[in-house]
Amino acid sequence: MNIGLYFGSFNPIHIGHLAIANYLVEYSDLDEIWLIVSPQNPLKKKSSLLNEFDRFEMVELAVKDDLRIKPNDIEFNLPKPSYTIDTLTYLSEKNPKLNFNLIVGADSLQSFHKWKNYEEILKQYKLYVYPRPNCDLNVFKDHKNVCLINAPLIEVSSSFIREAIKKKKDIRYFLPAEVYKHIDKMNFYRN
Repeated sequence: MNIGLYFGSFNPIHIGHLAIANYLVEYSDLDEIWLIVSPQNPLKKKSSLLNEFDRFEMVELAVKDDLRIKPNDIEFNLPKPSYTIDTLTYLSEKNPKLNFNLIVGADSLQSFHKWKNYEEILKQYKLYVYPRPNCDLNVFKDHKNVCLINAPLIEVSSSFIREAIKKKKDIRYFLPAEVYKHIDKMNFYRN
């Protein structure tokens, strides 16, 4: 079985994340997409990061009716900060019958050379790269394990969502309905 691992802070998960996951499960050779909620990305600031259990709950709410796209909290039990190579190695050892692949945005590919053991990731795993605004897709494009995906360009970001909520904007259509209700009920991102 071919599994696509889509790592993210998902702070919060939004329609852009889901559209990419949906596109990949429908238009690639990936059988399932696992949304790996990262407790702390070593390359990102922690300041506006909601608790990982709250973010995981929102991911669960977002995909609860889709058996092809699954939330995963594997990194909650691994050493922090979370390094992709460590998670990939752990998952591969625990699930030898599954074929794991990495899903990244073109923006991540541009800084991929800063990732821990990035050469090993490129050697051992296939990368599915989706387009992001103003990103050069020429980095690693000729590598045999890099697959550029012709997914729709989606210009929605979690930081935009957080900022809009802080400004009391009604952005319900940028989020899955259950996630929007949950954020509103819990008063997330208001301060």
